[in-house]
Amino acid sequence: MFLSLFNFNQKVDYKNEILAGLTVAMTMIPESLSFAILAGFSPLTGLYAAFIMGLVTAVFGGRPGMVSGGAGATVVVLIALMQLHGIDYVFAAVSLAGLLQILVGVFKLGKFIRLVPQPVMYGFVNGLAVIIFMAQVEQFKVSDGPVDVWLSGASLYIMLALVLLTIAIVWLFPKVTKAVPASLVAIVVVFLLVLGFHIDTKTVKDIASISGGFPPFHIPAVPFNMETLKVIFPYSLVMAGVGLIETLLTLNVVDEIVGNRGKANKESVAQGAANMLNGFFSGMGGCAMIAQTFVNLSAGSRTRLAGIIASLTILLVVLFGAPLIERVPMAALVGVMMMVAIGTFEWVSLRIVNKMPKSDIFVGVLVAVITVLLHNLALAVLIGVVISALVFAWESAKRIRARKYLDDHGVKHYELYGPLFFGSAMAFMEKFDIHNDPEEVVIDFKESRIADMSGITALDKLTEKYKQAGKRLQLKHLSEDCRALLNNAQDVIAVNIWEDPTYRVPSDKL
Repeated sequence: MFLSLFNFNQKVDYKNEILAGLTVAMTMIPESLSFAILAGFSPLTGLYAAFIMGLVTAVFGGRPGMVSGGAGATVVVLIALMQLHGIDYVFAAVSLAGLLQILVGVFKLGKFIRLVPQPVMYGFVNGLAVIIFMAQVEQFKVSDGPVDVWLSGASLYIMLALVLLTIAIVWLFPKVTKAVPASLVAIVVVFLLVLGFHIDTKTVKDIASISGGFPPFHIPAVPFNMETLKVIFPYSLVMAGVGLIETLLTLNVVDEIVGNRGKANKESVAQGAANMLNGFFSGMGGCAMIAQTFVNLSAGSRTRLAGIIASLTILLVVLFGAPLIERVPMAALVGVMMMVAIGTFEWVSLRIVNKMPKSDIFVGVLVAVITVLLHNLALAVLIGVVISALVFAWESAKRIRARKYLDDHGVKHYELYGPLFFGSAMAFMEKFDIHNDPEEVVIDFKESRIADMSGITALDKLTEKYKQAGKRLQLKHLSEDCRALLNNAQDVIAVNIWEDPTYRVPSDKL
């Protein structure tokens, strides 16, 4: 019954799943703490978010193997709200964002993530890889009053040596055996080395204390009225969008690695439910975490069990294990995450760059740059999709062609090729010589299609011009929907109904 509940319908390697879960938990704790502190939240709000997001999405999500937690992409959105109105408004906004995400899943809008082109995916993943790597570089700083300063002298050399040792273990250990995740081995070895030789280096405790209790139930202390809704709704909307974009793009990446397709709408509902719980259990909210997901997959996890183990481990650490985990060297976690960043980067995008269209290269680089500079994944992906769509429209607009000839009866024929839509409407109009055409003209759409109302409008204007010129126009292979939308059809168009295709044109009238 337990296996059926969590959809473990494939053979489970319990050792790999448990070890992968422990590794994910170790890498997620400092990251969740960092994001919480960055936003001005209590450190425990980050850990509570990691526990709640991880558990709910692991059990009910649409992509086994994917890891969710308190992610920086969603937390950054809430910083201004925290500064202006306080933590209770943040919790209210997180709950509302969760509700919006549930609605996306219920109305099956998650499928639109398939519209994201491959160059945008490359830019998204490569930008995240750079962000992950640069975030680890920041760990070479220590607090000095109100500012952070770079490590220097012996502290710097010790940190570098331990990071390099971690990287070496992660790289070389799989060549010896893959029975145990290399990342977990590296963390344990460096931890024991620092503990055994009493090496003075930066630890998890230097970030924040992680000791606490079970996530407390807390109804956000905000007025339940329209004024509150006006305050939190913009933040909730942006958070919901950013969270779903990062989550569903991560889902697509995992699909490619694992070789089967996850369920985007189911994942959206799970993400939303987790965020709603976060709002009522003092969590800062979050979404899928691509770095921890790669840690999980590289450790051999392919089912839901590792995510459940990771979230429960975080809760146990908060409740009982804080004194031990706080002594884990940050160098070990930095080394693991640097290797994750290297593994996350789509190196194949560099190998095939000379074979890609210039527009795809531009889109990929632009998305990566926006992701790195602004840390705004939603904006980066949106800009990438819009530019890709405009490039596609431009290229499609150039494909419209017209073959012209006179038959034995003196009738002028225009045989169209390519789509007629908003991008090609002007070129379409320029192909006709209304004043010099004979009394009868035939336009054949057999190799063309009217794709939108701009195309219908262009054709309607053309029929009007032929009518004003006193000439008879015939349209062949035009769908019934297109004929119904043409204002002048009953006056000037004779249609070969028996040969006409049937397809629908997007229109408010349909």
